[in-house]
Amino acid sequence: MNIPTLHAPYAAQTPQAPQPLRAPQAPQTLQAPAGPVPAYAPAWNPQRGGAMPSHRYRPAHERVHVPALIRRWPGRRTERAPLWVPVDLRDGNQALAEPMDPARKQRMFDLFLAMGFKEIEVGYPSASRTDFDFVRRLATTPGAVPEDVTVVVFTAARADLIERTFEAVAGLPRVVVHLYTATAPLWRDVVLGRDRAQVRALITEAATHMARLGEGRDGLRFQFSPEVFNLTEPDYVLEVCNGLTRLWDASPDRPVIHNLPATVEIATPNVYADQIEYLDRHLERRDAVILSVHPHNDRGTGVACAELAVLAGAQRVEGCLFGNGERTGNVDLVTLALNLHTQGVDPMLDLSDIDAIRRTVEHCNRLPVHERHPYAGDLVHTAFSGTHQDAIKKGFAQHARTAAELGVPEREAPWSVPYLPIDPADLGRDYEAVIRVNSQSGKGGIAYLLQAGAGLELPRRLQIDFARVVQEATDDSGREVTGEELYGLFRAEYLDESSSWAWRVGDDWAEVEGKRGTGAGPLDAVADAVGVEILSFSEHAVGSGPDAVAYVEARVDGRVVWGAGRDASVLTAGVRAVLSAAGRGGAGERGPARRHEGDS
Repeated sequence: MNIPTLHAPYAAQTPQAPQPLRAPQAPQTLQAPAGPVPAYAPAWNPQRGGAMPSHRYRPAHERVHVPALIRRWPGRRTERAPLWVPVDLRDGNQALAEPMDPARKQRMFDLFLAMGFKEIEVGYPSASRTDFDFVRRLATTPGAVPEDVTVVVFTAARADLIERTFEAVAGLPRVVVHLYTATAPLWRDVVLGRDRAQVRALITEAATHMARLGEGRDGLRFQFSPEVFNLTEPDYVLEVCNGLTRLWDASPDRPVIHNLPATVEIATPNVYADQIEYLDRHLERRDAVILSVHPHNDRGTGVACAELAVLAGAQRVEGCLFGNGERTGNVDLVTLALNLHTQGVDPMLDLSDIDAIRRTVEHCNRLPVHERHPYAGDLVHTAFSGTHQDAIKKGFAQHARTAAELGVPEREAPWSVPYLPIDPADLGRDYEAVIRVNSQSGKGGIAYLLQAGAGLELPRRLQIDFARVVQEATDDSGREVTGEELYGLFRAEYLDESSSWAWRVGDDWAEVEGKRGTGAGPLDAVADAVGVEILSFSEHAVGSGPDAVAYVEARVDGRVVWGAGRDASVLTAGVRAVLSAAGRGGAGERGPARRHEGDS
């Protein structure tokens, strides 16, 4: 049999002697914990005390006190999307090794508009000429900002920076000026060198200056962020925020935004939720306040913090696409929005072409999105494992039946497929990459790829038979097999086997390689001529084309083997399948018996 020429390392199929296992080589810089097993540890947990200096760190409850309250957020459900505010052009941009140039900033802004964001933080105009010029271009270019989109700009609490910020936004019809100051004790003591009263006076002075500059201006609103809110005393945050609500005379038709950042994550998400709920329940003029959150991801729980914060009363979420930002990044707005989508809640953003969104963000940030990033990574909808592939294949089949029973297209039927929490088609992806084959794969995935890529519908027992062939081709290399290579293996193993036989058939007779056989029909006669017994036979058309494929399970010299044939003629495809089984079983003195000993 001719084995197809595949990309290295498949070209060499010669089995190699197994190599002896080496002793594990651990990094010399590591030393497994060797302290005593704690007295409280159960017998099944042998972990030992380590030498890492964990004693240097204070737990969150010792760093910030959250007043006790009867929590309401654990019993709530999120039933609508919050207001999403991308901060890629400011917070994300300042974290880049190479900040965006004007062209990249414009491309990112255009992406936000296309996705449907209605409030966009566009820069820190007092901090750089690039940001200032970008804001001015938005302000002076007709149609640059749609009528229902609000621009947000960022400033520190300093008079000259505030004035520069107002200079930048002159002419914008809808703008939020975002004031921030660090309020946590560590920042007050180490960074600002001021006590609580002095920091509050600093904030009040800056906020008063903003109110004076914005007096009489329509379409202008204010936002305040007590930076490092999650490490700030809650009573102090209330004192500062309520003072600004009064100072800026917030009202339901001109609300103030109080944005509460987890600037550096320091606790589990439930603690952040408790802090947000405390503010939600104690802020003055609550109907005149938009409660906003800005989680970071230092503990890897930024998404959880944002979701629990929304349950706790947050109405607005700031973050970045795919989680770019300082240190471990800002919360990922794409993941948050699609998490809602998979719960049946409209995220109110267009994420239907996730790869176009990702390509744009990667270009603007000059940073890649990881292959395993939720929803957007190249491999997140891909199964290599055989058990996963089999479940997905069956799930797709059930989904098709459900759609047919409901009388709706598959794209509109309720989605419920194992291992796929979201329909890849919702994100603009096809199903070609859902199942991919390597040495970990099983018959289900192999059969799915052959069906999707080549139109072959293998009987279940043939799936098992061919899976062994694929396993032999992948075991040594561990390399992935493409759909094209998979069909090449199938063709070489089954379809090509019958190509060199000489045969003729009639209604009840056949002549194969000069040997005559008879039977109830042409296929029986061919089987008689080559000395095989047909156990099962099936066939189907290939797509909408002229070809048919036939599959034969046959007994040859006491062993069960499979054969397959393909041709524009249904009869010829069936004859080729019988001859394929005969050749693979070594019938007719055409060569030694092939692999797959025993009944399959």
